[in-house]
Amino acid sequence: MPSCPTRTPRSPSRDKNDHRKKRSMSTTAEHGGTASLDPDRPTRKLTGKLGTFDIVFTVLAFNGPFAGFVGFSPVIIGSGNTLAAPVMFIVAGVVLLLFTVGFTAMGRHLPNPGGFYAYITAGLGKPLGLGASFLALLTYLAILSCSYVYGGIGLDQLITQTFHGPDMSEWILALVLVVVVAVLGYFEISLSAKVLTVLLCVEVVVIVAFNLVTFATGGAEGNTVTPFSPHNIFSGNLGLAVLFGFLCFGGFEATAIFREEARDPEKTIPRATYIAVLVLTVLYAVTTWALVVAVGPSTVIHKTAADPVGTAMGALGSILGHTIEEVVTALLCTSIFAAVLSIHNVAARYMYSLSVDRVFPAVLSRVHAKHGSPYVASIVTSVISVIVILAALSVGVSPSRVYVLLSGIGGYSMLILLFLASIAVIGYFARRRALESSRWRTVIAPALAAAGLLVGLILGTTSFTILISGGRGLATLLILILYGVFALGVVLAVVYKRSKPDTYARIGRDTA
Repeated sequence: MPSCPTRTPRSPSRDKNDHRKKRSMSTTAEHGGTASLDPDRPTRKLTGKLGTFDIVFTVLAFNGPFAGFVGFSPVIIGSGNTLAAPVMFIVAGVVLLLFTVGFTAMGRHLPNPGGFYAYITAGLGKPLGLGASFLALLTYLAILSCSYVYGGIGLDQLITQTFHGPDMSEWILALVLVVVVAVLGYFEISLSAKVLTVLLCVEVVVIVAFNLVTFATGGAEGNTVTPFSPHNIFSGNLGLAVLFGFLCFGGFEATAIFREEARDPEKTIPRATYIAVLVLTVLYAVTTWALVVAVGPSTVIHKTAADPVGTAMGALGSILGHTIEEVVTALLCTSIFAAVLSIHNVAARYMYSLSVDRVFPAVLSRVHAKHGSPYVASIVTSVISVIVILAALSVGVSPSRVYVLLSGIGGYSMLILLFLASIAVIGYFARRRALESSRWRTVIAPALAAAGLLVGLILGTTSFTILISGGRGLATLLILILYGVFALGVVLAVVYKRSKPDTYARIGRDTA
C-alpha cells in the first residue's frame, strides 16, 4: 500500500515498525501462512487450549498404562525374579517426584518450551543442551518406531485371534498405524488430546476394575502383602527390576514440551507434572500388586518368567471373565495407539523447536495457519517412522526383535536425559540464587533425584544386554552410538559458536 507524502520527520521506531509490517505482509506459506522478520523463519507460534488434565492424559497415554501392565509388570516380576515389583514402581515414582520438585521450580522461571532440551541448555550450557536435544530426538523416534511395531503385532493378534480374520503382515499394520497417527498429528493438538482422553479412560476403567475385583475376591491364594516384605524387596535381580520400573515413567517431560499449547502454563504445567507422576506411581504399583494376588505369590514368578504377556492376559480373564479377555486384546491395541499418538506429538515438537532455534532447516518450524500445529515437523516424523519400518522389513528382522531393540535404546537414553536434567536444575539455580530461596527445591530434591537416576543409569549400562536382548558387542556398539549422538550435538554447538553466533545464541529457545 503506498504511503501518503508528509513533511513530518519519521522516527526510527516508526520506520522500523513499517518495515516489519511490510516483511510480515510479504512472507506467507501455502498452509502455514506464517509471517516472519526472517524470511526463512516463521514466527507463528504453536497454539492450543490444553488444560491440566489434557496434558496429564497425554503423559499417561505416552506410557500406555494398560500396555505397560501387560508388557512390563510381568517382566519385572519374572525377569527380576522378585515379588517386590510394586515396590520397584514406588521407588522409581519417589525418585521422579523428587525430580519434579526441581523441574517445576525451574519451569516457573524458564518459560521456554522444548522440554529437557531447554532445561539442560539453561542449566548446563548450550553445548550440553544441544547434545541433549539430539539425544532426546533420537530417544523419542526410537520409542515411537518400536511402538508402531508393537502396534502392528497387537493388531495382527486382534484380527487373527479375536476376530478370526485373515493373517496380515505385522509390518503393513504398523504402516497403517503410522498413517492414522500422521493424520491426527497434522491437526490441532486439542484433537489428539480428546482422542487420548477417551482411549485412556477406557484403559483406566478396566485396570481399576481388575484391581478392585482382585482384592475383593482374594485372587488365586488370597490377599497378601508379601510384595512389601523386606525379604522380597532385597531378593532377586533388584537392579533389573528397578531399571524396568524407571522405564515405565518415560515422557512426563511432555508437560513442559506442550507449554505453548497450554492454558495458563504457569499453573497448568506444574499441576500436570505432579499429577502424572503420582497417578503413574499408584496405578503401576497397585496393579502389579493385584497381578501378584490374582496369579498367586507361589507361582507368579515362574509363570511370568515363562510367559509374561500370557500371564497378565490370563489373570485379566480369570478375574474379569473370559469375555473381557477377548476384549482385552482390542484394549491393548487402543492403548498402544494412544501411546504412539502421544509420542509422535512429542517427537514432532522437538523437531519443531530445533528448527525454530535454526539448528534444523527452516521448513520444520512452519506452523499450520488454521490448526496451530507443527504440521511439517509432524509429517517428517511420520516419514522417519516409515523409513525405519521399511528398513527393518528389508533386512528381514522380526517385528518382536525390532521392538525389543528400539525400546531398550529409548529407555536407556531417557535415563541419561533425566539425569542431565536433574543436574541442570542445580546448575541453573546455583547461578541465579536470587530466583528461589528454598534449598529443598533448588538443591536437595534435585540432588537426591540425580543420585537415584545415576543408580538407574549404572544399572542400565550393566544390564543393557538384557534390555536389548543382544550380545555384549551389540550392546557396546549401541551405547557408543547413543553417546556419540550426544557428543555430535556438543561439537556442533561449539562450531556454531564460532561460525554461526546467531544460531548459537538461540540454542535452547534462548533469544536473549
